[in-house]
Amino acid sequence: MKLGTALTPNATKALLLGSGELGKELVISLQRFGVEVIAVDRYPNAPAHAVAHRSYVIDMTDGEAVKALIAQEKPHFIIPEIEALATDTLAEIEEQGSCTIVPNARAIQLTMNREGIRTLAAQTLSLPTSNYAFAQSFEELKTAVENGIGYPCFIKPTMSSSGKGQSMVKSAAELETAWDYAKNSGRVDTGKVIVEGKIDFDFEITLLTVRALNANGEVETHFCEPIGHVQENGDYRESWQPQQMTQKAIANSQDIAKKITDAIGGLGLFGVELFIRGDDVWFSEVSPRPHDTGMVTLLTQTQTEFDLHARAILGLPVNTTLKSAGASAVILSPIDAQGLNYQDLEKALSVENTDVRLFGKPEAFVNRRMGVALAIADSVEVARENAVKAANAISMSS
Repeated sequence: MKLGTALTPNATKALLLGSGELGKELVISLQRFGVEVIAVDRYPNAPAHAVAHRSYVIDMTDGEAVKALIAQEKPHFIIPEIEALATDTLAEIEEQGSCTIVPNARAIQLTMNREGIRTLAAQTLSLPTSNYAFAQSFEELKTAVENGIGYPCFIKPTMSSSGKGQSMVKSAAELETAWDYAKNSGRVDTGKVIVEGKIDFDFEITLLTVRALNANGEVETHFCEPIGHVQENGDYRESWQPQQMTQKAIANSQDIAKKITDAIGGLGLFGVELFIRGDDVWFSEVSPRPHDTGMVTLLTQTQTEFDLHARAILGLPVNTTLKSAGASAVILSPIDAQGLNYQDLEKALSVENTDVRLFGKPEAFVNRRMGVALAIADSVEVARENAVKAANAISMSS
């Protein structure tokens, strides 16, 4: 792989579609290899805008706007960080062969919509999943639940992120509210929702899976140690690494992750979400990019999930070695505000072996993720306790 020098005529250029906190860390990882990075988002001063060489604000679902920007910047790589994109435009650009879509346009089309990825996993690959159905109307949803899915169940938009629009429904009386929430809170209203039956699992994990080139130029699959996490309303609150599980469950998890990522193809890091009960494993979702629960790797691994993604994209060797047990805990805004003030960072950082990342989002609203506290320790239990303590120590005001 030949890499140029940023801000010169021979620069290797990467254009990031979506510039949140995950994108910010990826920009930093790419820049360590001299890549010139252009960060794009739907609002100004997004986290990655602060560290990229250049930034733009456009409607990323507008195919013509995306095409115009790509024609202007002429990137070598286009790296999506979010789901709400003009995917047909990316497919068209990929066909032209002028740049690489990461991991590929088909992956973005499949994973932006739960219908595409669930169909691939359950029907094409025969991977174990929860019982599920898609519904285009409330009546279809009600019929699907009453005729097989049952209660409790989960109603989700077919296109969303960070748990937006997701509900657990325990009775028929809650169903219509969940339908309305899913229809109105997704990234884009696709006209459908997915309803999933509840699996009686012990815990859920994210298995960070990397497709990278070896010394012979062949694709190899690498796995990080499993990451456990806690979610509230579909959005992550804590994560830790490694999650303890049986060797059989690890092997089953890696088998499922390899099958789904092989089917998707391309190079890069994937966040594969799985449900675990004993030795049994069920596929849940996959993201073709760094995962929010993987922010724990900022302290736990030799190469963070962002380093791994950058290296794999650039055709460089990767190392998924775990250095230490660790944990992350999110820092949530208690208020709606423009430009938060953060206090008591010294208290947070006085907790043993902790660190803090504040994302620099210009606008806060109640329960928006504004930062993350990180901790390492000899055990996951101590790391979790310290990460939560550090996160809770930080106060915010307008």
